[in-house]
Amino acid sequence: MTENCLFCGIVSGAVPSKLVYEDDQVYAFHDINPGAPTHVLIIPREHIATLNDLEERHEPLVGRIFSVAKKIAADLGLDEVGYRTVFNTNAGGGQTVYHIHLHLLAGRSLKWPPG
Repeated sequence: MTENCLFCGIVSGAVPSKLVYEDDQVYAFHDINPGAPTHVLIIPREHIATLNDLEERHEPLVGRIFSVAKKIAADLGLDEVGYRTVFNTNAGGGQTVYHIHLHLLAGRSLKWPPG
């Protein structure tokens, strides 16, 4: 956990969030500035700043993040209608909070390229 990280604060309970799912490895919550009617962020409890900071030992954790995204999508009834998952990396990739997080977006037509 990193002291000045917003998402570490959410995981610790110091910063409030609207919980969607949690287990011993990941925490998922609704984005406070949603880009779609459904916008959930799925984060590891471990602080990892960017995808560039992933190590081989994180492979099971990243797999867990995607498994949780699938579960949340099913629980919210999105698995059949469709949804998008996105990781942003560094400022040029749109990352604003430097604690990796998977966006799960649904509830509107999602165009490609996202822009």
